[in-house]
Amino acid sequence: MQKRTREEMAARVARDIPDGSYVNLGIGLPTLVANFLPTDREIVLHSENGILGMGPAPVRGAEDYDLTNASKKPVTALAGAAFFHQADSFAMMRGGHLDICVLGAFQVSEKGDLANWHTGAPDAIPAVGGAMDLAIGAKKTFVMMEHLTKDGQSKLVALCSYPLTGRSCVARVYTDLAVVDIDAEGFSVIEVIPELDFAELVRLSGVALRDARPA
Repeated sequence: MQKRTREEMAARVARDIPDGSYVNLGIGLPTLVANFLPTDREIVLHSENGILGMGPAPVRGAEDYDLTNASKKPVTALAGAAFFHQADSFAMMRGGHLDICVLGAFQVSEKGDLANWHTGAPDAIPAVGGAMDLAIGAKKTFVMMEHLTKDGQSKLVALCSYPLTGRSCVARVYTDLAVVDIDAEGFSVIEVIPELDFAELVRLSGVALRDARPA
């Protein structure tokens, strides 16, 4: 089975971001989305360390390490970009001024609960960052993650076993196997990779999934 690559996942997320959106891309996988945003749409990227108008990653050799995103990765700034104090950045996040945030996750529950900052392991280093503020403050939260853990456990769960970042905040999940909406009825699958049939996706996921793909 040929799963979606990280770049293909990022491109799939980018397709669903509407023109005119203000968007925050979380640490890790979501930062790749910046490289695939449609050029015919005006999408303003926000970074919690104090950037509005962030562009894609620079070409190799043109990195400026004084210009980085919240992941400390070099980025570019588009014409008209603004730089500001981190306190102002968090005020934007908490004030409901972002249309979409794209976050990574350890688990997402069928109620849209998000766990993405700590596995609960005694030797793990908690790293909540601004995830709690984003998950609750953004008008819509997307999650971008691999469907299974390294040991084959589904990250789509009935109930999160890890500490929560936010409750009932996730609207859509993009994985390397599927695109899944979360509504009052739970997980609704709107897309599955061509190499995978729906019954196998259900088996791998280990949770109830509703087939909501277009006929």
